[in-house]
Amino acid sequence: MKITSLTTEHLRRPALAFSAALFFAFLGSVDTTYAAGGFAYSINIPDAMTQENLTGRTLVDGQNLPANPVELTSNPAFLVTLDLNGVASVDAKSIALVSVMAKSVELAKTPDGARQVAATLLESYDWNKTQMACLDKLWTSESHWNFQAHNYRSGAQGIAQALPPTKMEIISTDWRHNPVTQIKWGLSYIQSRYGTPCAAYAKKRRSGYY
Repeated sequence: MKITSLTTEHLRRPALAFSAALFFAFLGSVDTTYAAGGFAYSINIPDAMTQENLTGRTLVDGQNLPANPVELTSNPAFLVTLDLNGVASVDAKSIALVSVMAKSVELAKTPDGARQVAATLLESYDWNKTQMACLDKLWTSESHWNFQAHNYRSGAQGIAQALPPTKMEIISTDWRHNPVTQIKWGLSYIQSRYGTPCAAYAKKRRSGYY
């Protein structure tokens, strides 16, 4: 009878096999749907998405769905908060609505697009086309509707030339890259300080600032 002596190599093979089995069992138990990181984010999205096309006039909770996607980002009646703190997934409805908002932001990154967004937002202030004309002249003189405008002498920034620019954080902390945030802040500032864009523009013509 042949007797084979046990070596370190013979003992190592079962140990390796057992370790590999444990490793694959661990992988199988991990939920790969999302990474549970230490983040806490929330965003406002319009709660008006239905199975209908966004450009349709669908009733949502008794309200007409705006035909213009920009309205979805400006009308508080269509906004809800989506909490992204540790969620495993975001449904298709939410993704579609975030996409609509993103398109509005991209639109406002051009001067003509920013004017279009501002004209839509003006409706919530009940200001007429004359006020929009004054606003156009005012912000053309301030920044030419360029969301990246920066006055290096005074430090004012953005479409409305906020000074200091951190004032815009009352709307959102994304003011550096989001022209819609800048427009919303600018309109709020004009309303609280002058009442209307035409009054703000009159101040600009008299004093060189508003």
